[in-house]
Amino acid sequence: MDDMDFPVPDADVESVTPAELKGRIDAGEDVTLLDARMESDYEEWRINGETVSSINVPYFQFLDEEIDGDVLAQIPDDREVTVLCAKGGASEFVAGSLKEAGYDVNHLEEGMNGWARIYEAVEVERYDGAGTLYQYQRPSSGCLGYLVVDDGEAAVIDPLRAFTDRYLEDAAELSSTSPVSQARQDATELDVDLKYAIDTHIHADHISGLRTLVEEGVEGVVPAAAVDRGVTYADEMTRAEDGDEFQVGDVTIETVSTPGHTSGMTSYLIDDSLLATGDTLFVESVARPDLEDGDEGAQDAAKQLYESLQERVLSLPDETLVGGAHVSDSAVPAEDGTYTAPIGQLEEDMAALTMNEDEFVELILSDMPPRPANYEEIIATNLGQRETGDEEAFELELGPNNCAASQESLAGD
Repeated sequence: MDDMDFPVPDADVESVTPAELKGRIDAGEDVTLLDARMESDYEEWRINGETVSSINVPYFQFLDEEIDGDVLAQIPDDREVTVLCAKGGASEFVAGSLKEAGYDVNHLEEGMNGWARIYEAVEVERYDGAGTLYQYQRPSSGCLGYLVVDDGEAAVIDPLRAFTDRYLEDAAELSSTSPVSQARQDATELDVDLKYAIDTHIHADHISGLRTLVEEGVEGVVPAAAVDRGVTYADEMTRAEDGDEFQVGDVTIETVSTPGHTSGMTSYLIDDSLLATGDTLFVESVARPDLEDGDEGAQDAAKQLYESLQERVLSLPDETLVGGAHVSDSAVPAEDGTYTAPIGQLEEDMAALTMNEDEFVELILSDMPPRPANYEEIIATNLGQRETGDEEAFELELGPNNCAASQESLAGD
């Protein structure tokens, strides 16, 4: 859409950066969005929030010299409206046309592509292991990752290729805020080594940053059980077997095999305090089991997932935090702003975790959302079987992750 040449509006149109829009939404301000993308794009993926009102009027309805009255009737004229599109071109044109018609409007810089570049690190305040733990949050897709820092070393779990530089920069910057680092540092810069880049599994919704971080000298860790899927770069990586441990300062990261979502799905227990579950268990749902072997293998994978949850995850102490690799719009953040929850709380809130195997399998096969966009190309790229440039990789992963088994939250049922 934004590759078209749109007329330059006569009216000056103010722009809003994605970070500014995110800040307004986080602050609980009422936000009205006019999404000018095609209806199919809008239905698949859009900006949501408790205080967000969103309407979809495709850009082509504004191309006539005089905008149709029925089109204008859909747009509120009693408040500010932020117009957005895919990349920012169409939204500036639409906003200009509306401003000339007397509306209070601005437009979102770089559109949904700019929104997809927001990536925030939030400290997990209830983490009580050594060092400091942060959760990365990508609101456009719900992708989550983790950075643990202690005593001059750091590890990132489930890194994204689009944000490779961030991990190297954040390892030093974020470590300077921890009490240990404050006591140790006598200069403005810290010599922090990003020691490990760790994947929980072969992702189907985003391009992994593992190989690009390895090129920067970081030790890459891939689950040994995932290699059999056809990973072409396994010789460049450390293979994590069940029970293996990785040391980051005084932090111990233990490998916990949790197959089900995929055959190689692996969780990582960070200093006995938080289990980074990948796509095994989320704060609002459980994993979908059909992205590796399709519908034919989904039932067997669901049974395997049930076993992993019961024997490897729910057997941990109730106070152990769970942090998944994804989050959906239906999830509610904890008080610290992270999408984490104690295992005991999840057992109380999520009936699926207390069902017998047959009930569990029936439930998670009953309401699975559409598979992630471009998931076959993304899987092939993450296996190393398909070469993908940076821009194409970014385009491939735009949209929701859809890695949970349910359309709606299973918590509180």
